[in-house]
Amino acid sequence: MTAASTALVTSSRAAGAMLAVPAVGNIDAYISAVNRLPMLSADDEVSLGRRFREQSDLAAARELVMSHLRLVVSIARQYLGYGLPHADLIQEGNVGLMKAVKRFDPERGVRLVSFAMHWIKAEIHEYILKNWRLVKVATTKAQRKLFFNLRSLKRDAHTLGPDAVAAIASELSVRPQDVVEMETRMGGGDVALDPMSDDGEDNYAPIAYLKAPHSEPLQVLESREFDHLQGEGIREALASLDERSRRIIESRWLRDDDEGGARTLQDLADEYGVSAERIRQIEAKALKTMRGALAAYA
Repeated sequence: MTAASTALVTSSRAAGAMLAVPAVGNIDAYISAVNRLPMLSADDEVSLGRRFREQSDLAAARELVMSHLRLVVSIARQYLGYGLPHADLIQEGNVGLMKAVKRFDPERGVRLVSFAMHWIKAEIHEYILKNWRLVKVATTKAQRKLFFNLRSLKRDAHTLGPDAVAAIASELSVRPQDVVEMETRMGGGDVALDPMSDDGEDNYAPIAYLKAPHSEPLQVLESREFDHLQGEGIREALASLDERSRRIIESRWLRDDDEGGARTLQDLADEYGVSAERIRQIEAKALKTMRGALAAYA
């Protein structure tokens, strides 16, 4: 993004300060003020567009944005049925309008209002898809098309019958099963995984029956890493010892019960003809070496 484009975004976001809105945060006052802003003629639009493209004139870009804010309000109103705040829809639409002004070419003979509608709707669509549900309901182009058309094509709140599903699928050029799946996803609500109880009683929330024993991802990874260290890691650590130290560690820590269990310091002292204290020193040094090898291996 060029310095001029960055400045355009910053300047346009501050445009609300120029509207003389009587009450901050009052959406009705904002809409009223926007609707009083003068509209541009085709010649004025071309002149301002050239000034911005050729001279990076931010005042010209701001005038283009301000004169089309009422368009954003009008488009945003069409998406109130999704339950999202009107002010947020307008804000996202304004971002789309600024992107349209940035890319507007006055030499193509197309009015900004026609060009900007695509950018405004695209930005509002993206906002709705990200915020309408905690889990995204539409990720592919076909799913997005279904999402924004299925509500208007349904004649009532009842579940679609086979004939209605087939008709909508034909009109939108999608598969009938896609229509059924999207209707199901749109009809479902968000359910808290672990809701807070206000009445002091236990709630049978999804967290109580969805969790499988020993299947939590972090526990699985930790268990897998531990098993790996127990096997390959221990072998690598033992390989870093000299033969006597390795024999002492294996005799003290790695003998199974069917092999007689762990040998005592005195047993090994008698075998090697040294004191039990010397065996303890060798053992301690070997364990320190192994810990370093295991850390490097991990």
